[in-house]
Amino acid sequence: MKKLLIDLDMCEKCQECTIDCSYYYHPENDGIISLRELAIFSIVCRKCEQGTCVLSCPKDALERQDNGIIKRYNMRCISCKSCSFACPFGTIYPEVIPYMVSKCDSCLDRLDKEPLCVRSCSVEGALKFIEVQEDEKNGIYKVSDYIYMHSTKFWARV
Repeated sequence: MKKLLIDLDMCEKCQECTIDCSYYYHPENDGIISLRELAIFSIVCRKCEQGTCVLSCPKDALERQDNGIIKRYNMRCISCKSCSFACPFGTIYPEVIPYMVSKCDSCLDRLDKEPLCVRSCSVEGALKFIEVQEDEKNGIYKVSDYIYMHSTKFWARV
């Protein structure tokens, strides 16, 4: 089954992400920003036991998932950046915690063809709709059942 692959190395080439989205309830959606955030959280989060970022959020916008990765509920987040300050490892960067109302529904009811975000992305190869599986050796990580991310440069920046 094909899945969405976000190549963060390629995404770096784009200063402002402007893609089209087929999310029915919000066609002007910029859900790719929330997808990029989720991808970054999935590899950066240290999955610490205390979860001080979760505890510091005044609006309960952060939640630890079963796999230990932190998920941000964008509709609850007020972008106060408390989580950024509370993270003992400094892995929640303030610039990736914008106030946003965009959401990605992973095109779950529309996966019979290539998603509109892939077709409209201006950076060739930044978004792909391919058959993929996790391969840490090659920098491919599973974010969710339908989304994978690729990053080789990320570890040099941490």
